[in-house]
Amino acid sequence: MAKTDKQAVVAELTERFRSSSAAVLTEYRGLSVAQLTELRSSLREHATYAVVKNTLTKRAAAEAGITAFDGQLEGPSAIAFITGDPVEAAKGLRDFAKDNPALVIRSGVLDGNPLDAEGINKLASLESREVLLAKLAGAMTASLSQAASLFAAPLSQTARVIEALRAKVEAEGPMPSQAPATDVQESSADVAEGGDES
Repeated sequence: MAKTDKQAVVAELTERFRSSSAAVLTEYRGLSVAQLTELRSSLREHATYAVVKNTLTKRAAAEAGITAFDGQLEGPSAIAFITGDPVEAAKGLRDFAKDNPALVIRSGVLDGNPLDAEGINKLASLESREVLLAKLAGAMTASLSQAASLFAAPLSQTARVIEALRAKVEAEGPMPSQAPATDVQESSADVAEGGDES
């Protein structure tokens, strides 16, 4: 491979590392072309699976600031550059490796953090982003519903109390009218007389 071709490959791999939210390094020794094609198509929605040259990938990873693959780029290597849901991509790799033991998951990187093979399996066991978002939305809806009922309860209780008072007043008849003015004048006069005596 010419030097300019190598530089182009390193630049492309570097860009893939930088534009991917995650990357998983695998060894594909023993997989047929048909199996690799099947793996690529199963990951297509979430990742690009590419067979890579180790020396060029080492340079590209170093340029992108990726240290997760240090000492791991040996033998036939391929990388899943994940641009979609990392959980779904990890599940796809894990499930394919179960059916095809020749695929070995070595390590990975997620948002700049290195992952070993066990970490990738843990990632694969998580629920997908869509499921987690649906659960969060359900919890938020339930919380909003509870809050609405908490706010509505005092209002409905107040309305019931007012209605009960209105019904009681109607049942008792009209409210007594004010005392006649003469009674008020007499009591005022009594107060005034009482004030003169002291």
